[in-house]
Amino acid sequence: MEINTKVLSGFMELLPHEQVEFDRLKTLIESTFRSFGFSPLDTPVIERSEVLLANAGAEINKQVYFAYNGPLAEKKDALALRFDLTVPLARYVAEHFSALAFPFRRMHIGKVYRGERAQKGRFREFYQCDIDVIGRNSLSLSYDAELPAIIYQLFKRLNFGKFTIRINNRKVLGGFIAELGATADASEILRIVDKAEKIPREKLLSEFVDLGLNDAQVAKLLEFMGIKGSPNEILERLGELNIPNEIFATGVSELATVVEILEQMGIEADYFAIDLAIARGLDYYTGTVYETILDEYPGIGSVCSGGRYDNLAENYTKEKLPGVGISIGLTRLFWQLREIGLILAANKSVADVIVLPQSPQNMPEALKVAAAIRQIGLNVDILFEDIKMNKKLQYVTKKDAPYLVVARTNDEGESVLSLQYKDGEELKKAILPLEELVATLAPTEVG
Repeated sequence: MEINTKVLSGFMELLPHEQVEFDRLKTLIESTFRSFGFSPLDTPVIERSEVLLANAGAEINKQVYFAYNGPLAEKKDALALRFDLTVPLARYVAEHFSALAFPFRRMHIGKVYRGERAQKGRFREFYQCDIDVIGRNSLSLSYDAELPAIIYQLFKRLNFGKFTIRINNRKVLGGFIAELGATADASEILRIVDKAEKIPREKLLSEFVDLGLNDAQVAKLLEFMGIKGSPNEILERLGELNIPNEIFATGVSELATVVEILEQMGIEADYFAIDLAIARGLDYYTGTVYETILDEYPGIGSVCSGGRYDNLAENYTKEKLPGVGISIGLTRLFWQLREIGLILAANKSVADVIVLPQSPQNMPEALKVAAAIRQIGLNVDILFEDIKMNKKLQYVTKKDAPYLVVARTNDEGESVLSLQYKDGEELKKAILPLEELVATLAPTEVG
């Protein structure tokens, strides 16, 4: 029987040269997070379902992958694959509370799983790259500003072009919705607001009406979501609305504080904006929320998102552990950028140098060369197969390493080392003794 080897729908696997580029981006993200003092953390992919679903909301409940430790009927033993990295973090902090220093700053880059309908650019298994700060009893709003400041630095390094970090506060939206007098649950309205850019306007209006909002309420909500201008202009407009709601006033105040600190951190004004339509769909967000878009590729949607959660850990501990976090969906981001040609995956191999013995008799010298080159910090791939030279050269072409060293025997029966590399479009060759070869390949020290 022939087995179908095609990867499952909603899962991504890459060719080697693509994986090299994916890992380069992942390493760049990790190094940026580390530069801001975030400690690495890993948690199990599988958690108790009661832990994951304690505050997940109806939408996520539909997407969780379940497993069972025992007969399927014994739901009390249900396990589940993590659907994000934030909920496991809350469980982790509650479990290791006494051993941690607060505010606790952690980064986590790992795979998560959601059983949503697989479609173009949407995955069931994907990497998330998260940073979070967890406080004890309270957490300064400065952290709400620091996280988008980190994303600003990171996306500058990633060099994907102009981007905008869009910021809002769920208390602003929640307070405004409360003043509308709508009978529907505010969290359900916020969930629809979060989809506003992703669904046709007719469907958006229909979903608001289905929740019980009348035409006047929908019109006011859409007008509010559409307020535009600079951060200071929008804050001034919010003040002019004179909405007598304490939650709304608190949200506006927090939003103003975050904007002020962002400016103090030197974030260029063109790279962040207040967007009153940003809500984030997960129920655990309680304050500041973020979404980041690439200005030249708005169709991709948000490439980085997150927000403040004041009550996430309350299901696991009596301690008050407010937090704020931000996340990059790396798998989706990579796939989308590859599709539009922004990621070219130029490096086809992790090897800096390929060492090629011309024949088995040249293998001892080839091994000696490879060891010497590794000593100077370069990655070396040595081909052990005794195959025809044209096959060896095919291998070299596919690997496309920057340097090729051939260990061979010359016409006088002497062992020689031939170095080949490209200088622009010109192919350069040189026969060098080992010491000079190693000195030629040695990375140049800066400073």
